Amino acid sequence: MKYVHQLNAWPAFTWQHDAIGKPLASVRHKQGHLLGKLEGLGFQFREQASLENLTQDVTKSSEIEGEKLSADQVRSSIARKLGIKQAGLVVAGRDVEGVVEMMLDATQKNNQPLTDKRLFGWHASLFPTGRSGMQTIKVGTWRDEESGSMEVVSGAMGKEKINFVAPEASRLKNEMKIFIKWFNSDEDLDPVLKAALAHFWFVTIHPFDDGNGRIARAIADMQLSRADGSKQRFYSMSAQIRKERNEYYNILEKTQRGTLDITTWLLWFFECLDRALVVAHENLKGVLNRAKFWEQNQSAPLNDRQRLMLNKIMENFDGKLTTTKWAKMAKTSPDTALRDIQDLIVKGILEKEEGGGRSTNYKLK
Repeated sequence: MKYVHQLNAWPAFTWQHDAIGKPLASVRHKQGHLLGKLEGLGFQFREQASLENLTQDVTKSSEIEGEKLSADQVRSSIARKLGIKQAGLVVAGRDVEGVVEMMLDATQKNNQPLTDKRLFGWHASLFPTGRSGMQTIKVGTWRDEESGSMEVVSGAMGKEKINFVAPEASRLKNEMKIFIKWFNSDEDLDPVLKAALAHFWFVTIHPFDDGNGRIARAIADMQLSRADGSKQRFYSMSAQIRKERNEYYNILEKTQRGTLDITTWLLWFFECLDRALVVAHENLKGVLNRAKFWEQNQSAPLNDRQRLMLNKIMENFDGKLTTTKWAKMAKTSPDTALRDIQDLIVKGILEKEEGGGRSTNYKLK
């Protein structure tokens, strides 16, 4: 069976309108509901919610490709670039700064046209050293014949399986010209549907030596932010794809080997986005709880470490809070950690847990 890009009618995609209507409507309803709820929050808390979701988008999109980035570095880089006040900022590495620059360019400048020059800039940001792992790659330009056949391969060494073979390098200039012209057009197409289509189309062209998946997801995020009418991000498609990574690759491979009817891909994309929006609604409860907490404690004189740790406790804190954990996470000494905690107990914010065993545990009062 041929790949879709080898079919005579490529890239004339089709889909079954009746099949996608209901799931697309569900996504649009949840988007509107979420954005409506967020309107009731103050700017500062919408800003914090957006910061957390942008952080997830960057870290999880990289994890899908097997690359682990420090969430603290990503959060710090985003906060600095957007001018968001944040306690406990850390120095971010060049690899982190590059991915963040790409994502912020896509979402904060979502109204600007996509161009080959812009895509080259994103690619250069992803690979600032001109290397992917141990390999030297062509950066900031389409792959060429010297790179050889572009194959997406899985499996252990010696047992590799070819999942997909991309279009020949000689086709890329024309393929990307058609894609970019379509993406920038004002055709009457639902913006979420366009995000799903753009994601699949770009990753099928596979125009770069590496980084195609991350750039495809950045393009989808760019289009989703247009759909929301906002530069702020309140849900993370990449975080949900990370949870469903196997299904993501399976549906891509199946669709790339199928016909130009991409209904199956569209349905999966909408359902995955729907689940991401459900998670975002749940996470919003945490944002509201944090908003209430800081409103109640706005006059409490706290240092940056205390503010950082209190936010971490209210977000995704694993296990019990001890002075050792506090010291490690706040990057301070155990003595300073203990003083911070005791100060919060005096202020009525923390309290000791009963039956702590050898270590004394603490919790929010």
